[in-house]
Amino acid sequence: MGSAYFKSTDGHQGQWKFSLRRLNLQVLDVIEKFDGCIIVDSTRSGKSMPDALSKTVPIWCTTMNRLLFPDEAQSHVLRTPPSVVGRSEHSQIEVCLDGFLENLKARYCEGRQGLRLDVGGLRAKLQKPLRVEWVTQALPQALPSSNPLRDPTYHSVICCTASRQEASSGTWADGYIQGAGDDSEGWSTGLTPAAFWQNPSVLLSVSQEEDDILELLMKSDAQESMLPSASQSTVIYPGSSKWPLFIGRLEALQSSSATDLDGIITCGETLSYTSPAATKGARRPPLLQLASQTGKLGSRTLRDQLARLKPFIEKIASQTQHPRLLFACSTGRDLSVGVALTVLCLYFDDDGMFIGAPSPEPITKDYIRRRLSWIVASKHDANPARATLQSVNAFLMERPQ
Repeated sequence: MGSAYFKSTDGHQGQWKFSLRRLNLQVLDVIEKFDGCIIVDSTRSGKSMPDALSKTVPIWCTTMNRLLFPDEAQSHVLRTPPSVVGRSEHSQIEVCLDGFLENLKARYCEGRQGLRLDVGGLRAKLQKPLRVEWVTQALPQALPSSNPLRDPTYHSVICCTASRQEASSGTWADGYIQGAGDDSEGWSTGLTPAAFWQNPSVLLSVSQEEDDILELLMKSDAQESMLPSASQSTVIYPGSSKWPLFIGRLEALQSSSATDLDGIITCGETLSYTSPAATKGARRPPLLQLASQTGKLGSRTLRDQLARLKPFIEKIASQTQHPRLLFACSTGRDLSVGVALTVLCLYFDDDGMFIGAPSPEPITKDYIRRRLSWIVASKHDANPARATLQSVNAFLMERPQ
């Protein structure tokens, strides 16, 4: 079980896109392990399939095939569900595929400023090309065989639409809330996909109301197994550098390994640093707390806090040439990513080496995107809000003195 982020808007009519911001390389890890994968999504009333499944995922599969299997021409042909995507739109998307591949190569495979994507390593994960299939509750027979994840010539990527069709109206439903998946931390009351799939029988057997289920999660003797550990952070290697940075949730500060860091930058709630090792007399890394609210309000106020980075980073630069920095926020995916991106833009060169002072190179949106690609390549669940990226862009364009 894993997660992926394929945007429906990247499959909208006339807006077809292969996202260079979210490569979804973690999907290849699942495919390698299980010889295929099933991607589940739902859609609003009146649609039989979300655009993410009918077009965005097929674009991704075809582009990855062209990158990883350049000599297997049959895998380069775009597949879309004919009952959903018309022949005219299918042909228009096909025209864009060469450009999608060239943009991917230019950003990640070529030139000094590219991320230097390990194409050979990705190819080694897959023994055969990807082939997309579609399943809805109305068309379960669309599966290619009784065991669709065991095709001898392709890795099957099955796009499953979870919405059910109501016989009386012909529309699709089942509690769909548009965009809810983007802000699940706002309504899931602490339940994550990993926690659910570790304990499905326990959770599905509970008939209590939402508040009681949350209480069960928090007080159960199995709490530690149900709630995934947040003390671990994701390691980021900027560019071609071998010196790591770390991005995680605020709970990462409780890890004993936090004392090995040269600096910690948090976003959100003010907290006291109580690393287990630190309480035993070990050194406490310098801590900078950027005060901001959670959600969109926090993203918007982040810009005013970013100026505090300069004295903090430059003081650390006077003590070490290769600082080990941890960036943390409540989710480990939004504000902390924005702050890490700011530091990468200002204090790291194009090779990912720490330079200790603001870079003299002009900062453009493309410059920022390249730095963001360093993060996304390692941290697949990085999902900074648009407001967070707007705050970062606005701050960096001013070139703080």
